[in-house]
Amino acid sequence: MTASRPSVRVAVLMEREHQPNRWEDWRHRIAEVLPDEGGFGSEPRLLRDDGKTASFLFPGFELELFKDEAEGYYLNLSAGSPVWFVMWRVDDEDPSRARPEIVSLSYNEAGRWLDAQERVDNVPLHAGVREWLQAFVDEHYRPEPKKRQRPASFQRPEDRGRGG
Repeated sequence: MTASRPSVRVAVLMEREHQPNRWEDWRHRIAEVLPDEGGFGSEPRLLRDDGKTASFLFPGFELELFKDEAEGYYLNLSAGSPVWFVMWRVDDEDPSRARPEIVSLSYNEAGRWLDAQERVDNVPLHAGVREWLQAFVDEHYRPEPKKRQRPASFQRPEDRGRGG
């Protein structure tokens, strides 16, 4: 039997703006990540649409913490203002529609998504989740030991600049 990983269930609030400027028909953004304690249902839903701005709620994202992502969590926490990272995509058939795909707390994972040309927004992390994440990082993150380098003055002139 495998031990379950620490997890939290969240919902993503996404906003859509119609013709925010003359160059764009639609602009989407992640507005907030909220605790999902089951009261939001299981299907995405429109909360508000005034013709210019619309808000959509996407419930049911299960975020699990992984020991091998501990460095990414540490980097998020140590950045000063920890955030949720949300990868989202615009519908290929209908650019007025977009939806979040994955939620993470790992700076490294968000970097991999960006390297893959995905859209990633971040929104502030709530204090309770920050404390929960900090406890996980304190338990599982061990920084790589720094390798001591010899000062250049102790190397032969021909070896300087070669890392030897």
